[in-house]
Amino acid sequence: MKISAGDVEHIARLARLGLNDEEKRMYGAQLNEILDYVDKLNELDTAGVEPTSHVIPIKNVFRRDVPGTSLPREEALGNAPQAADGFYRVPKIID
Repeated sequence: MKISAGDVEHIARLARLGLNDEEKRMYGAQLNEILDYVDKLNELDTAGVEPTSHVIPIKNVFRRDVPGTSLPREEALGNAPQAADGFYRVPKIID
């Protein structure tokens, strides 16, 4: 499938690009090279190839979520600018 000059103009119009004649020829040639490469890839026999979303195996790199002891309330509130009745005290933001 070849990209015509009309196709390049249509794509440029959709992308809101103002291309001169030289740019239209250049981009048309580049798009045709891309399509030629895709055609070469389509010639490959991929009958026994499993579909994949990643080329390398991906594993979960996070640690296991294991319950542990909680931080004591006094220690958690130790660096709070203001605390009241065992809770963080913050400025009122809603009237």
